[in-house]
Amino acid sequence: MSASDIPVSILSGGLGAGKTTTLNHLLENAPEEREIAVLVNDMGEVNVDAALVERQVTLDDDETTVTELSNGCICCGLANEFGQTIVELAKTVEFDALVVEPSGMSDPAEVAQTVRSNRQAAFHYNLDTIVTVVDAALFHDVFIAGAEVNEVTEDAKPLSDLLAEQVEFCDLVLLNKTDLVTDEELAEVESLIRALQPQADIETAERGRVDPCVLLDVGRFDLDRVSGGAGWKQAHKYHQEATDDEDGEGHDSDDHDHEDSHDNEGHSHEGHDHDDHLHPPEEFGLTSCNYGRPRPFHPERLVDWLADVPADVVRAKGLMWVAGRERHALNCNLAGTQVQVDVNGQWAATMPEFQRKAYREARPDLDWDEEWGDREIDLVFIGHDLDETAIQNSLDDCLLTDVEMDEDWERYENPFPGRAEEELVFDADVDKWGVATV
Repeated sequence: MSASDIPVSILSGGLGAGKTTTLNHLLENAPEEREIAVLVNDMGEVNVDAALVERQVTLDDDETTVTELSNGCICCGLANEFGQTIVELAKTVEFDALVVEPSGMSDPAEVAQTVRSNRQAAFHYNLDTIVTVVDAALFHDVFIAGAEVNEVTEDAKPLSDLLAEQVEFCDLVLLNKTDLVTDEELAEVESLIRALQPQADIETAERGRVDPCVLLDVGRFDLDRVSGGAGWKQAHKYHQEATDDEDGEGHDSDDHDHEDSHDNEGHSHEGHDHDDHLHPPEEFGLTSCNYGRPRPFHPERLVDWLADVPADVVRAKGLMWVAGRERHALNCNLAGTQVQVDVNGQWAATMPEFQRKAYREARPDLDWDEEWGDREIDLVFIGHDLDETAIQNSLDDCLLTDVEMDEDWERYENPFPGRAEEELVFDADVDKWGVATV
């Protein structure tokens, strides 16, 4: 094939979701004229998934090329090796399509970034689709039934947060193991997945049995659509536009894309949703609300609130300003019963004057306080029949009072991260906070 003609299908998903079973079914049923190369990643020293795929290939007397990368994750520690491996593969082996099965701990956004940003890889390959395989039963237990799932990934990321992020960055969700849930439970799972990622297609399957035509040569991947299509982003933008319509004005929501870093190069904000039609979560049986305030949270009261998040909240994301952490904007990630807080980057208000001036000139609609600059709280919640008033009132109780605004904030007990290398994780199932170094 010519440069950039080899389509890449990324087959992501959590541990035990059925990625390898799906991959084996794909290889067994793909058109005979299609030569498929496979790269399988495993966190362990022994790549069990690759061995399973290779065994199936051998049994079928197929000529599929299987490459393995072990003892690390291709979205972080092995990213460079991953890029080099697929480039070498394209140079030395003839094939028509590449299927990548990352480890269950991988972030598909980072895997896709490696394929797109590696110049040599981009010369040979074209991202075709990003598929997230979901265990329907586990997803129902974690996000709907509220079952105890205490597993935390090796980088201290809560399992539920990882599952949500894998759904939020994909263009196809393969709902697997549907035979393990009732029709009612399956409908609930589909509704929540559509709320988490309205832009993605959904296919259902048992034991990974899906038509190869939905995984190969589909031309489905669209970076703008995928990166901006997460439900919390759409809900945030939907509420912002509704506020603008009511007030006739409003701050530019493009300045508040929470997943992009607030760094000292000047808040990078890329990957916005360019779909003119926004999907309010209500369309999928859920509701959403925004919470924004130009005042910091009291760290001790916020810890108590996060330890007892309302049961109707299934997903929350956004930026937080916490007293005692004036330099950095903090990310809040809530999925299921688990909460993760880490450093997003520094506020523009803390940049050197020349950078701060350039940043403000480039964003004339940016809300700016003469004392506190761009510091703010900006959160979005998605859940079942959310009580917006109760959420807002309870969070308002966590804000600093007028008296506390004049106090020494350093005297507060503050577990929130103050460095990029730290993150705070809370698991409501075990009622425990943990501070990790990343």
